[in-house]
Amino acid sequence: MTDLERLRHSASHVLATAILKIWPEAQFAAGPPVENGFYYDVDLPHRISPEDFEKIEAEMKKEIKANHPFERVEVSRDEALALGKKGRLAALNERSEPSKFKLDIIENIPADEKISLYRNGDFIDLCAGPHVMRTGNIGAFKLTNVASAYYKGDEKNPQLQRVYGTAFKTKKELDDYFAMLEEAKKRDHRKLGRELELFVFDDDVGPGLPMFLPRGAVIAEELEKLAKETEFAAGYQRVRTPHIARESLYWKSGHLPYYAESMFPPMELEDKLPSLSRPAGCQPAEEEGEQDARQPSQPGSLTSDRYYLKAMNCPHHHKLFAAVPRSYRDLPLRLAEYGTCYRYEKSGELFGLMRVRSLQMNDAHLYMTPEQFEAEFNAVNEMYLNYFKLFGIDKYLMRFSTHDPSKLGQKFVDEPELWKKTEEMTRNVLKNSGINYVEVPNEAAFYGPKIDVQAWSVIGREFSIATNQVDFSQPRNFDLRYKDRDNIDKIPLCIHRAPLGTHERFIGFLIEHYAGNFPLWLSPEQVRILTIGDEPKLIDYARSILKELRAHQVRAEIDDSTDKINGKIQRAEQMKVHTMFVIGKRDMDADAVSVRVHGKGNLGARPRSEAISEVLSAVRERRA
Repeated sequence: MTDLERLRHSASHVLATAILKIWPEAQFAAGPPVENGFYYDVDLPHRISPEDFEKIEAEMKKEIKANHPFERVEVSRDEALALGKKGRLAALNERSEPSKFKLDIIENIPADEKISLYRNGDFIDLCAGPHVMRTGNIGAFKLTNVASAYYKGDEKNPQLQRVYGTAFKTKKELDDYFAMLEEAKKRDHRKLGRELELFVFDDDVGPGLPMFLPRGAVIAEELEKLAKETEFAAGYQRVRTPHIARESLYWKSGHLPYYAESMFPPMELEDKLPSLSRPAGCQPAEEEGEQDARQPSQPGSLTSDRYYLKAMNCPHHHKLFAAVPRSYRDLPLRLAEYGTCYRYEKSGELFGLMRVRSLQMNDAHLYMTPEQFEAEFNAVNEMYLNYFKLFGIDKYLMRFSTHDPSKLGQKFVDEPELWKKTEEMTRNVLKNSGINYVEVPNEAAFYGPKIDVQAWSVIGREFSIATNQVDFSQPRNFDLRYKDRDNIDKIPLCIHRAPLGTHERFIGFLIEHYAGNFPLWLSPEQVRILTIGDEPKLIDYARSILKELRAHQVRAEIDDSTDKINGKIQRAEQMKVHTMFVIGKRDMDADAVSVRVHGKGNLGARPRSEAISEVLSAVRERRA
């Protein structure tokens, strides 16, 4: 836990202390530090609202001013249970009602794990820590919002009130954070997406299923064009695969049963099928009662043909690798596709374009010999870095996610030696390349280590935008083979990579990164021609420029309405049109245009040919 996380964790205990002083009957569940602050889940008859924040913060300030030490005490399981039954956990004193959530947490602590409490003043809480030394060490803080949350995230459990706050070491850091939030509100991709007519959601279509309007589709197509050009130059080959597949494909890949909860329920056809066997090591846990509609059937006893919407492209690509005999001379083989996938995100987790149920992924799968791994992995990382430079992403971090040996066969494929080997290979490549990374345990993909790419927008907001995964498991599941120099069958290594992530998430990031002010090459409307007046000759001149621009595939439009020029400029600025060619009689007589750029204002008159040439060069070179 970082120093800032420790401070925020301590602030959550002070928050609980303050709530108890106002509402002594409050029951508490969990109160961890999170990405941008902290929260505590509370069960309370009174509905906490932002109007309550002032008095809660006042009590917090008293607790901080008292400068109570955070004291850690280790207790036995029986002692912890006894305190919970007396209502003394997450409380200021003993109470008639037991500390029900804390008792449940204790019951789920492994038998060999130490149990500790933390005390600050009269408040005692079940907590593993760590904390700052004293409440007075908590710097500047502020409560931010309150939301509903199910206990342990399970809809079958009680719904609690989640009170959020944030804390920093200094008031300046706190003020800077809230200034960033204000700027983030202006840049919110949901707000700008609506204002700039980029994308929509519709209740009849369904939650989490975005539809791109023409202006938004332009951005997706430009990104796809960029990816295709980049990948062609790097020796990738493009493929196409269907949007659905039989259940047996996902048993073979290993996504069933591990990934079933993130897939849409299967479609079941009535055709009887022969028995389909599941790969070894993919035995589902025994279920009691009726089977959940989302859960896979039991291979070996299928009575009908079941199909799933494609949640990932990799199994299809593995089938394409296997479709043709392969030699070591064919490797590395790089198969790429902007594949559409469908994932069942819970409704409470959906968020604009950032968390959706339909996604178009900048996907590719690279098949190689072990000796080729380092060069291929480095080439993928270089592709990331080149994209970051193009989009002006100066701050980024690669999260190297590894497995937890204690969860082999459950969360991770049960191949301990292959895990060790591929993690060491990936670690060495990252070290040798000098790329900024952190290692995170227990977050690997089920089939191998992965790298999640975190990027920060120009205002400092962090986004997870891409992933890069090493796979030693699926090539074995699919029995993928190539002939080596000695004509012996070998199994390739596979890299899953998606440098531009999905259209949805990456476009959401770019909207906020640029605040909707896209560079010319990416702008939905690159040039708008604005006429001053409506003389026939002037309109003809303007339309001849429009025709020339569009002949060069420039996304150009014309506003030849009778409105005054200031109104035309205002409309273009509101839609964040990148470049405006303002044309009056004087411009026409000089075969020129007056150039205006969004955010920069009037750049003056330019010869027509020069202005058009400048636009074409900026688009071709993908200038910032």
